[in-house]
Amino acid sequence: MANSVQTADFQSLVGQGVSLIDFWGDGCPPCKMIAPVIDALAADYDGKANVAKVNVYEETELAAQFEVMAIPTIIVFKDGQEVQRFKGMVNRAELGKAIDAQL
Repeated sequence: MANSVQTADFQSLVGQGVSLIDFWGDGCPPCKMIAPVIDALAADYDGKANVAKVNVYEETELAAQFEVMAIPTIIVFKDGQEVQRFKGMVNRAELGKAIDAQL
């Protein structure tokens, strides 16, 4: 299962290696639909990449910092830098390819 990440922990999480972060919110039907995909990726990439979630309603600073205007927004980071961004529904294979391209 993907961990929730908060502003205080964000930079230490994405600062090194590969991370996939799901910016989501309560009451968002597409966010609920993609949640099992994010959890599956967390299991698939355990020990290889960080897969986590940011609740945009609780972590408004992070949402603003990364200009998240719609949810779900999924961002792939490599050593702290954004390398790819997805908006809306994305399938597991496509997200896996995005992670694999950075490993």
